[in-house]
Amino acid sequence: MILLEINNRIIEEALTLKFNNAAAGNKPEALDITIADFDGVLYHISNPGGDKTKVQVSISLKFYKDLQEHGADQLIKREYGSFLTTPESGYNVSIVFDLEHLPANRDEVVKKAGLLKRNCFASVFEKYFEFQQREENSQKRAVIHYRDDETMYVEAKKDRVTVIFSTVFKDDDDIVIGKVFMQEFKEGRRQYQQAPQVLFSHKEPPMELQNTNAKVGDNIGYITFVLFPRHTSPAARDNTINLIHTLRDYLHYHIKCSKAYIHSRMRAKTTDFLKVLNRARPEPKNVEKKTFSGKTFKMN
Repeated sequence: MILLEINNRIIEEALTLKFNNAAAGNKPEALDITIADFDGVLYHISNPGGDKTKVQVSISLKFYKDLQEHGADQLIKREYGSFLTTPESGYNVSIVFDLEHLPANRDEVVKKAGLLKRNCFASVFEKYFEFQQREENSQKRAVIHYRDDETMYVEAKKDRVTVIFSTVFKDDDDIVIGKVFMQEFKEGRRQYQQAPQVLFSHKEPPMELQNTNAKVGDNIGYITFVLFPRHTSPAARDNTINLIHTLRDYLHYHIKCSKAYIHSRMRAKTTDFLKVLNRARPEPKNVEKKTFSGKTFKMN
């Protein structure tokens, strides 16, 4: 299966081009790019105040207020430091780069800019991983409304961190294919004992969310990941965050790819059946045929 990229390649390519042109002494050009990403996220790459010698990258997340409750502002300040600036109107976080004073570690800066969404998401996971690391129970469950009708829940216990995603399946087919994918996760744990435990519940929320306002319905699914200390340790947590924050998009992406593949195979099979039918078409009973000398006769 394909793992979705956690970085935004358009941001990285745009900044790399601008940095390389500035390093080569080329005249700076105007820049204005708006990018849509998963989960309703928007990016804007522009020249603040029309100053072509500066490049600003801004991000808008509908659920940023939820993340702020769990230290998003502090994590963003830690990661981007002096590049942070006053957020652009309509956006939550903005970072700016001066093309006249390029950073020494350009590649690292470009890569970190491409991880802006990931780093915003990371705050809630780091907070609850720290609870588990100190063997403390979290006093309050984190609730992140990362999409209009979908929510992520994070809770820490002394020996584990539980992450639950609620998701909406728009088609009945999606539910069937989604269950197949979840079963593959379960089968994978039998083969790889170090993998986290994965649970899937349909229509009803899992036990952890009983007596809450968690949604119920025929098209609602809940995916539960149980992360153990080996997944939340300082050495492993970055990789865990990279993988788990894109889980919902990963699942629905592969559901759509599976449906597209099934449809393509159905169309190919239909074409084969039509060829067979065309070859099996009977000839007309009364057919005029000619002999070698040119005479005609009818076959009854």
